[in-house]
Amino acid sequence: MHDWAITRRQLLRFSTASIVTAGVTSCRSLLATRSEASDQSDENNNRVILPSTCVPLNSECPLKDQAASRGLIYGAAGKYKTLSADLDLANVLAQECALLVPENDFKWQALRPGLNQFDFSRSDWMADFAMEREMLLRGHTLVWYKSLPRWVEEQVSVENGEAVMVDHIRTVAHRYAGRMHSWDVVNEAIAPEPTVENPWRPSPWLDWIGPDYVAKAFHAAHEADPEALLIYNENGLWWDAPEGEAKKVAVLRLLENLKTQGVPIHGVGIQSHLRGHLMEQFQPEKMRQFLQHVADLDLEIFISELDVRDTELPDDIEERDRLIAGAYQDYLSVILEQPAVSTIVTWGLSDRDTWHSK
Repeated sequence: MHDWAITRRQLLRFSTASIVTAGVTSCRSLLATRSEASDQSDENNNRVILPSTCVPLNSECPLKDQAASRGLIYGAAGKYKTLSADLDLANVLAQECALLVPENDFKWQALRPGLNQFDFSRSDWMADFAMEREMLLRGHTLVWYKSLPRWVEEQVSVENGEAVMVDHIRTVAHRYAGRMHSWDVVNEAIAPEPTVENPWRPSPWLDWIGPDYVAKAFHAAHEADPEALLIYNENGLWWDAPEGEAKKVAVLRLLENLKTQGVPIHGVGIQSHLRGHLMEQFQPEKMRQFLQHVADLDLEIFISELDVRDTELPDDIEERDRLIAGAYQDYLSVILEQPAVSTIVTWGLSDRDTWHSK
């Protein structure tokens, strides 16, 4: 892995339309294209293009300002453990990002030492960090099948599952009400290879509550924090292997059902953990169609966990960086055509501190 101050700063500039020396991408062409497209669609879509001090685009201008000038919010994930110990990284993240996503510190494993216990020490620190640095805050995640403390399996059942889930959502979301830009309310509810008969990913919440756990979670979150955007977050949507296509269909069906039921859902998070050696499985036209279907449901689109896995790429650093830059370019040049895309989040800002390096 390279030093974070170089590779993430350069390779994650939303990527774009031309690749320059050493495999580093320039964001100028793609963001300019997004600006032109936004200008053309503003009247019909009521999009707000935020002011920026960085027009024309400047490689030294913070990413958040370059994004804002194109009507986008740019952010990144961060961890209490890293940001509290590394002031340089904390400063870079605040300089570059308009939005902070605590990667782990709002998950059950971090917040819930016991059935009747909450520990907000790390989540409060992250919320205070965002407020002090004038960053938007995004909560990740209220309901997930993973990252659950051991006591959940031992003390939660069909009899109390819904009460435990709803109490957790109400307690956590209410604590940060008015401070959250958005919540990932439910994360990864659809199976990796869904079928029409059974689209659901195995989950203790599904076992204890049934398929309605998704709708119940959104209602509880809205009651606790009525001003926040409420997002359904999902993985495996970027590629077009058969399972990827089946997942798109299942996710759209879920979203349609939630909207029909009047569930308070405002957007979809497309995680976008790209694989550098499998980019031939990304089909631009199919992604355009999927994004348009989501937009037709009057939902915002977040690219919520963007990164590129490079473990199967060549060892040569320049070649690897060129391929990574190309992956970002190919993906985001399609994504940013869609006016419903409002937010881009990279899953970290440092190669030194990423889940891929563990």
